[in-house]
Amino acid sequence: MADSFMGKAATMEIPINSNGETLAEDDSLEQDLQQVMVSGPNLNETSIVSGGYGGPAGGIIPTSSIKGSGMHHSNSNQNMSVEEANRGVAVEKLDSVKKWGINTYKCTKQMFSERFGRGSRTVDLELEAQIDVLRDTKRKYESVLRLTSALTSHFYNMVQTQQALGDTFADLSQKSPELRDEFGYNAETQKLLCRNGEALLGAINFFVSSINTLVNKTMEDTLMTIKLYEAARLEFDAYRADLEELSLGPRDAATMVRIEVSQQQYQVQRDKYERLRSDVTIKLKFLEENKVKVMHKQLLLFHNAISAYFAGNQQQLEQTLRQFNVKLKPPGSDKPSWLEES
Repeated sequence: MADSFMGKAATMEIPINSNGETLAEDDSLEQDLQQVMVSGPNLNETSIVSGGYGGPAGGIIPTSSIKGSGMHHSNSNQNMSVEEANRGVAVEKLDSVKKWGINTYKCTKQMFSERFGRGSRTVDLELEAQIDVLRDTKRKYESVLRLTSALTSHFYNMVQTQQALGDTFADLSQKSPELRDEFGYNAETQKLLCRNGEALLGAINFFVSSINTLVNKTMEDTLMTIKLYEAARLEFDAYRADLEELSLGPRDAATMVRIEVSQQQYQVQRDKYERLRSDVTIKLKFLEENKVKVMHKQLLLFHNAISAYFAGNQQQLEQTLRQFNVKLKPPGSDKPSWLEES
């Protein structure tokens, strides 16, 4: 029985199309081939003899060639699975680009409609007023930060000049016996002014650092959330306008499906808009509280330090630095050590 099936399998023709794929046959062919594979001999131990060619050498097919063909078939399957995975990734990317393009088109259309007065936009008057106040406050605080930074730079140069002048007076005091006292008084005065100037520089640097953190980190973080909120508002209005336009059209079956999809997208954008509006409201509240707290401390420090310095009150200046926990760098700490210089 096995020989009859083997002979049938050896002489059977299997049609193949132009792409190299086998054409569908009746179920009997598939059953016969399956039965041949089940009832046939063990290919690992024997050779397969093709029928009708009479010569032992010409009619024997080594089993190693069958194994090699099976390995090639396995590699082909692996290549096909890799190609299918790559095709799936490409489809996902294409779908993502398609969604991005549709969303960009709707938002751009809504933006131009608002700009030319043909479309409506969602406005929260109270929140918009708070956002405008924040942006104006940030511009003014940036001006304060720029001016105090310039003051720090100029005052630092003055302190360095006083220190060099004091050293020169001290040197001349040693080399000019007839003017020793006069040069000595001036040297001590410049050194005292230099010490007080370094203390004032520490206070101003602390003030500048705090204002910089408030403006470029705290306020900037809130403004980034505001930008996300404004983008979500534009998307929400774009999908709202799209839903309204569909609702005014005919109510056939295809349109009803589009309206249902548009309602789902509208709800998603509305939830996103409401969430970001809540985030902006909370951040504006905490920013205002933090701003008042920080500026109350920093303005008091700035006033007391400036007043004590120009009044020549060294004790009050040092007390102000201790009150606000301002740490001064020791003289010469910015200079490299002799090991680094060498």
